[in-house]
Amino acid sequence: MSPARPARTPQPLVPLARPARLRPGSRVAVVAPSGPVPEDRLTAGLDILRGWDLDPVVMPHVLDRHPRFGYLAGNDESRARDLQEAWCDPRVSAVLCARGGYGAQRMTDLLDWAAMRAAGPKVFVGYSDVTALHEAFAVRMGLSTLHGPMTAALSFLKDTDTQESLRATLFEPDTVRTLGLGTARTLVPGRAAGITLGGCVSLLAADLGTPHARPSARGGLLLIEDIGEEAYRIDRILTQLLRSGLLDGVTGIALGSWVDCTPADEMRAVLTDRLGGLGVPVVGEFGFGHCTTAQTVPLGVPAVLDADAGTLTLDVPALM
Repeated sequence: MSPARPARTPQPLVPLARPARLRPGSRVAVVAPSGPVPEDRLTAGLDILRGWDLDPVVMPHVLDRHPRFGYLAGNDESRARDLQEAWCDPRVSAVLCARGGYGAQRMTDLLDWAAMRAAGPKVFVGYSDVTALHEAFAVRMGLSTLHGPMTAALSFLKDTDTQESLRATLFEPDTVRTLGLGTARTLVPGRAAGITLGGCVSLLAADLGTPHARPSARGGLLLIEDIGEEAYRIDRILTQLLRSGLLDGVTGIALGSWVDCTPADEMRAVLTDRLGGLGVPVVGEFGFGHCTTAQTVPLGVPAVLDADAGTLTLDVPALM
């Protein structure tokens, strides 16, 4: 029997391609890759986009409802078709998700990724369940995306700071090179450089073992958050990520919102217990994801995390 080959250390993450910033008059397509979208909230979100002098186009199936599963915005094929057609339309500069929920995983493999690569880089915005698509864009297209508010999300509709974070990132990315709300809390002190990645932690765990999953987060600054999970479930998710080896070599961690995820003290204890052993800087309550004021954070760009100051400083603007 031949001797076992030594395990290879995965290569560290590299910066991903950044799409171009938007300009007044840019056309943006709104899609619903996950859950059903309330029409009144969509209308309000479109008004905000028009107020920024954008030209929003709602794809045909955004207001669909799945005939059997009420948690889906239409069938998988229709949701995938909307996203692909929006992406491949040369008139469209950005694709914005209307809301999260659940369903992006079901349609990700129905997309023609070769055709989307050929269409070139564009801005892609969303969070929550859209994490599955952020990972797909990173791995299959090598494209940086924006973990930011969705068009029909309540935080986007009601919070002006959330709106301004996205607007500035889209139009004036040079002005938002340092992120942080002042709410940050140091869990493990220190500074670290790396490539940003992450999103909803339960979706990152759900991606493990799938054919196009990210093989490693080595060299990455991990940005994670979630909603509606009890402490033991977050413990299980983080333990799975640790046991899989995905977090080996992560350089630092920023924790966003944990809305409805058990009492804050208990959640903080679980996060510290599971992540503190990595020996990297960790900052909590950083202000992204499912929270009242949610910063827009680019994924796939080089940055420096300062857990003591509670800041994430981008080496380059989020968009070209």
